[in-house]
Amino acid sequence: MPGGGHRIAFPRPVTGPLVQVTRRLLLALLVLVVTVAIVYADRGGYHDAADSSVSFLDALYYSTVTLSTTGYGDIVPYSTFARLTNTFLVTPLRVVFLIILVGTTLEVLTERTREQFRLTRWRKKVRDHVVIVGYGTKGRSAATTLRGRGMPKDRIVVVDTNPKAVQGATEEGYVAVAGDATHSDVLLRAEAHQARQIVVATQRDDTAVLVTLTARQLNGTAHIVASVREEENAPLLRQSGADSVITSSGSVGRMLGLSLLSPSVGRVMDDLITYGSGLDLIERPVDPSEVGRAPREITDLVVSVIRGPRLFDFDDPEASPLRPTDRLITICRSGSRPDAALG
Repeated sequence: MPGGGHRIAFPRPVTGPLVQVTRRLLLALLVLVVTVAIVYADRGGYHDAADSSVSFLDALYYSTVTLSTTGYGDIVPYSTFARLTNTFLVTPLRVVFLIILVGTTLEVLTERTREQFRLTRWRKKVRDHVVIVGYGTKGRSAATTLRGRGMPKDRIVVVDTNPKAVQGATEEGYVAVAGDATHSDVLLRAEAHQARQIVVATQRDDTAVLVTLTARQLNGTAHIVASVREEENAPLLRQSGADSVITSSGSVGRMLGLSLLSPSVGRVMDDLITYGSGLDLIERPVDPSEVGRAPREITDLVVSVIRGPRLFDFDDPEASPLRPTDRLITICRSGSRPDAALG
């Protein structure tokens, strides 16, 4: 396959191969049954070189060799009506039968043409999208959160080496690239060089480092968020070009500790990181009515204020008053801020 075995898969309706084969067999059988019925109904207009009469078995035999274009010539239509029937009924049925037989080849050619057209159209319009490398538990959760924040599915591209993960992503409506994201050509197929954000959610820390290095080399402006298992590898991810690094083992450990010390705190934290229910932690721009006010005077519970490259705590004196270009990280009721930015 071109491109070193890598491919781009688009969302499509899922129909199993057994179902497709069964449908074609039933359709071919239907064509055969109709042809046999036509021939047997007008059996008096046919001549059999063996015994001059046409039985049901003879009609079945004639229909089979006729539809398959074998045509031995031992049974032939000789009456005017039988010849007209063969011309206007049996011949079209023969064409349909042949189309069914070569349908697989035609379908493959049509599918390849369709996929090429979709690929060309997709490459022309995909810009400022999100590339998710690794579609395991972390990658799926990231995609679900993005979708919950209102991001369209066509702005999310999944990259994974596992064919089942790629199939799962396409079944959920995402464009997916099958291949190793440590190779630049795979990320180029995902248009990572034009992505706005890249999520690295691989299973291994060393793979995450290589993917981050490759992604940063291709795209110097994208915001890269990477996940690692061990805390000691976080600095290496940042040196590789990651803007944010999430330590999965450390985060889980802290959640476990919080839940042990205070089950209520653990439930609240779980609620905050689970988008779409209860409380949500979001980033949003400052409303015009909030400009000039202190973070504590805002209706939403402000956690931090983002001003340019700097991040202020809500109680930092430098965070007040709020400016029009500031962004707020707030805790609000789920669904109360449908216009919250995706970041």
